[in-house]
Amino acid sequence: MLALTGIILAVITGRPEFAGLAAPALVLLGTWRSDRSGQVSVAAGMASTSLVEGAKTNLRVELDGQQDYLARLLIEPADAVISGDAVTLPAGQQDRSAVLWLLPGRWGRYFPGILAITFTDRYHLFEGRAIAQLPYVTCLPEPAPLAQTVVLSRVPSRLGEHPARTTGDGGEFAGVREFVPGDRQRRINWPATTRRGTLHLTTFAAERTQNVVVIADETTDVGAPGATSLDLVLRGAAGVVTRYLAKRDRVGLIIYAGRLSWVGPGQGQRHYHRLLAEMISAPGGWERKSGFARLPRAALPPGALILVFSPLLDPQIIEALRDLRERGFSVLVIDVLNAEPAHDGSRMSRLTTRTWRLEQQAVRFSLTQIGVPVVHWDGISSLDVPLAPYTRRPLVASR
Repeated sequence: MLALTGIILAVITGRPEFAGLAAPALVLLGTWRSDRSGQVSVAAGMASTSLVEGAKTNLRVELDGQQDYLARLLIEPADAVISGDAVTLPAGQQDRSAVLWLLPGRWGRYFPGILAITFTDRYHLFEGRAIAQLPYVTCLPEPAPLAQTVVLSRVPSRLGEHPARTTGDGGEFAGVREFVPGDRQRRINWPATTRRGTLHLTTFAAERTQNVVVIADETTDVGAPGATSLDLVLRGAAGVVTRYLAKRDRVGLIIYAGRLSWVGPGQGQRHYHRLLAEMISAPGGWERKSGFARLPRAALPPGALILVFSPLLDPQIIEALRDLRERGFSVLVIDVLNAEPAHDGSRMSRLTTRTWRLEQQAVRFSLTQIGVPVVHWDGISSLDVPLAPYTRRPLVASR
């Protein structure tokens, strides 16, 4: 339109200046191609849609079409997701692919954001925009670091990696005894034999596995965003599940929330992903329901070690812990409460806060008195710090 107007004015007025004004527009029209495709296909994918919070993952994007345009790729992240800088693909490039990264900051199932692609011609006169939804992902909670494990003094007669009190085929030295016909000759202890004059045999502690049940209390979610009691419950439970399964123990899970669900003890990588997926499954409402004071027998194998992650704010979970102790289970509670009720600094508010603290101390003291140890975890340090008194020696199994 500009070129046509300039030419008409130059002809009517006889002044060549108007033709000069129309020259740039004529040059652009001369370079315009009518066969340019108006479509572009976008293929975006990640190596896996199962992510871990705090772990960076790559997104590979491939474009087909509009090779004559610059392509600027940018991830517009959702809440609690961090993305990298934009990537620009030059015009005329044959390989129209790029790799962008994103970092999920919180567990859950959600869309991590959208992929925005902006196409621009070489003169920056034409621009187009395409938007693609990123794949739906499952972000698992980041496992809390844990190096040592709590082991019961009595473990079932299953082959594992924990030294038992009985002798057997293990790798940990248990003692020396006299040789009995039928014993393996390769286990003869020659220093003891030489010293005592009779054949003596080296004995080893049998290696057993134990049943571990993790109880995740999801009834309360209080605290600072990103470090709430629910965040700490899931991260701590994920750390315990990861460590004990690596030790080849049988691990089960009980979700204590608006609805009660559980997964029986098992082993293996598939069982591990099942447990973590169960942790972040959407609860059937956060309302309180009755009948939770007694946990199901199917989820609690006899002689199991029970590790509970809870802020200890729900009275029903307290009653459930007392019931477990009365049924003879060895229970260890990891308290994850790091928040207090807000107050305005007034005298009445300070008195209310002090009363609340005394009530919480009374709850923890009552559990300790019936033989349920309670330790506190701040969510920052390793789980080895609060569990240190119980990982240095076998925990005496309840009778």
